[in-house]
Amino acid sequence: MRLTKQTNYAIRMLMYCAANEGHLSRIPEIAKAYGVSELFLFKILQPLNKAGIVDTVRGRNGGVKLGRPANEITLFDVVRVTEDSFAMAECFENGAVDCPLVDSCGLNSVLSKALKAFFDVLAQYTIDDIVKARPQINFLLGIPGLDVGQPAA
Repeated sequence: MRLTKQTNYAIRMLMYCAANEGHLSRIPEIAKAYGVSELFLFKILQPLNKAGIVDTVRGRNGGVKLGRPANEITLFDVVRVTEDSFAMAECFENGAVDCPLVDSCGLNSVLSKALKAFFDVLAQYTIDDIVKARPQINFLLGIPGLDVGQPAA
């Protein structure tokens, strides 16, 4: 299974917001940090906002912030909201297959178990876990201030 660019950058955007905790993150800054278009990030914001994963503040001094604490947002939460399909094979899709084994194929059960295992692993990790795994994330993303996990001087 391959995740879409939308999911990849949704997770990156959430990582940026978690590293910039306590401040609104601006889309132009996030886009610059990751070398992606602002328009693409605005598109990604919609499903994340609708799901309550992020909150947006409009206006000149607006921006985006996490809708709940980073340790409460699992990777599965993000994948579920940003991916259009979890069909690992055409027989997982609704009725569009010509295979005579579609209702009694052993492959379907194996792929279903694999997908469940994939989701179970994603559900074990949060945005906070990923951010804390990189103590210098603020520096790497160009976010001013203390690095996550670094004590104040």
